[in-house]
Amino acid sequence: GAVAVSVDDELARVIPVIEGLRRATEVPISIDTSKPAVMRAAVAAGATLINDVRALRDEGALEAAAELGVGVCLMHMQGTPQTMQAAPHYDDIVDEVHAFFEERLAFATRMGIREDRLWLDPGFGFGKTPAHNLELLRRLRAFKRLGLPVLIGTSNKHTIGQVLGLPVSDRLEGTAATVALGIANGTDAVRVHDVKAMARVAKMADAIVHGWP
Repeated sequence: GAVAVSVDDELARVIPVIEGLRRATEVPISIDTSKPAVMRAAVAAGATLINDVRALRDEGALEAAAELGVGVCLMHMQGTPQTMQAAPHYDDIVDEVHAFFEERLAFATRMGIREDRLWLDPGFGFGKTPAHNLELLRRLRAFKRLGLPVLIGTSNKHTIGQVLGLPVSDRLEGTAATVALGIANGTDAVRVHDVKAMARVAKMADAIVHGWP
């Protein structure tokens, strides 16, 4: 049900933030947008990754991402932000998301985006029921067959609230479970709100899964 944001509004919201962050730190900065004009302005301001919930399907987005030469995260979404939660359906969610990624990767590489710049996000909560989301987490490793890093964004989302019966302000432990199990099942990065707590969860999960020190 999200209302679309104009290019001018999006630029006004994000560009000053990116410029301020770039002055303050050298860490990578991701811009979450589907608009080619915002991609170009954000990269000029210091962003180093484009995160697109539409997987570069908007007109001109593929061309802009290829031209800019930065990292790109392709996310799966069934429908649009306005319609995505209206009775989403899949025969096999993992197979269908996997097939979507294969199609988008073919387009991206054909347009000149290097494969080593690409990330995949199965789109937890974007056109999926809680059951779909939980199945994605259980079978996350299937996407590793594509040979690219996988990112998940589960933090504080509706599925956690449904399972635990908790409001968005009280989903820290549920988020921690998804982060830990996401890492156990092969994810390479997590997008979270409670950075300090989830960094600790991720560090502990990494030590268990990948070894320590």
